[in-house]
Amino acid sequence: MIKIFIKWILYALSIIFISWIVPGIGVENFLSAMIVCVILALINTFVKPLLQLIALPVTILTLGLFSLVINALMLMLAGWAAPGFEVEGFLSALIGSILLSILSLVISRI
Repeated sequence: MIKIFIKWILYALSIIFISWIVPGIGVENFLSAMIVCVILALINTFVKPLLQLIALPVTILTLGLFSLVINALMLMLAGWAAPGFEVEGFLSALIGSILLSILSLVISRI
């Protein structure tokens, strides 16, 4: 249980870090980042698999690069749904989703 809570805090810190680096992504405070983590987890659990299934032909055609677009759309959806978190444009969402994927990989290895 403590491991999950520590990972949740690390994901929230990575979202705050991404908001500092990427222009166009903003987080008001740490609580907003924690809420974004929960919303992203719910989106990635329920919405993303359906979207990946629908976009499977395009993903195969682009050799998997369309999955980056799907990740960016999920981040934009989280920006729309989460209070205190905003994503201004698609390019910001794309760069932020790439950085979030890299940081998530590092966090999951811990």
